[in-house]
Amino acid sequence: MAKKVLFVCVENSNRSQMAEAFARMHGGAKIEAHSAGSRPSGRVNPKAIEAMRELGYDLTQHTSKGLDSFNGSEVEVAVTMGCGDECPLVLAKQRVDWKIPDPREMSPEEFRGVRDLIERQVKSLIEQLA
Repeated sequence: MAKKVLFVCVENSNRSQMAEAFARMHGGAKIEAHSAGSRPSGRVNPKAIEAMRELGYDLTQHTSKGLDSFNGSEVEVAVTMGCGDECPLVLAKQRVDWKIPDPREMSPEEFRGVRDLIERQVKSLIEQLA
């Protein structure tokens, strides 16, 4: 059975969206990946869309969404992206906080660095859950 993983940041427009994408790319049938934000911006950052397009993933299929649909539902792991969100209403067997800088105002090169860091973190998490 797939393990449900929730990636959370404030706006659900950059880091958590890319983490969800990488979990889908690398997790296969083992991972059911989701992302959400405590104060969702309502859009996925065009920089994130472009950064993921470079790796062959279409982030335009994602939407920026809030945590409401996860309140009270159980997930295997809730991963916060270093944004200080606790997500107390999400029932998680395990909570992890990744100290990932917000790439929103970064240059494309720096943005790619954050993207690649997220990919490494997601791959490591998938190995731990396997």
